[in-house]
Amino acid sequence: MVEHIAVVLFRTILMYVLVFTVMRIMGKREIGELSIFDLVISIMIAEIAVFALEDIERPLYDGILPILMLLLIQIGIAYSSMKSRRLRLLFDGKPSVIVQNGEINQEEMRKQRYNIDDLLMQLRSQNVASVSDVEFAVLETSGQLSVFTKEKVKQGSSTVKPGKKREGDISSLISKIKFEALPLPLIVDGKVDDDNLARVGKTRFWLKNQIQAKGYLEFKEVFFCSIDHNGRLYINAKDNS
Repeated sequence: MVEHIAVVLFRTILMYVLVFTVMRIMGKREIGELSIFDLVISIMIAEIAVFALEDIERPLYDGILPILMLLLIQIGIAYSSMKSRRLRLLFDGKPSVIVQNGEINQEEMRKQRYNIDDLLMQLRSQNVASVSDVEFAVLETSGQLSVFTKEKVKQGSSTVKPGKKREGDISSLISKIKFEALPLPLIVDGKVDDDNLARVGKTRFWLKNQIQAKGYLEFKEVFFCSIDHNGRLYINAKDNS
């Protein structure tokens, strides 16, 4: 009896330490916001750990090896996704616009099987009382709803002083942005997103002039570049280390 209890306690502590270590190695992203891929990996790890604890007659490596294999799969895919945006979209999907210009996108809601109660609940959780107060809302791949109210958008637009124009007339630029992802990425890991460039009515020539004005000669020198609804560019250099 004592030996049986000791074995159960040992296996419990071992599996706890193993699962804890694996989740730490997988990274903070697994804890903060689970994508579908992350959720599947986490559930499988939990189930395997339970099987190893339920059947003490089964060798421990029957539980340890599958968990380590899942860890290797997750790390491999996460690393590959860092190098390929297409792979990221394949595993994580892309954000969906639920509210745009104050109008509910019912077609997108049906596609995501996202009902009006879900929308209202997440709006209330962000202290937004009515859909009429929302300029646009984006359903992220983690299931979280990012909300931009009309008041916030107006405040952001008011930062542009009257009488001054940025290149390409900022008002016409704002109207061309579709808000499929906010802000719109123009360069990801040194590669230009031509689709998003087309959405804002700009060309590679324009984009190269913009990054050269910031001291970057080539696209490959830029790790990430995005444009917001005010036409402001954010540029982050690639780390060569």
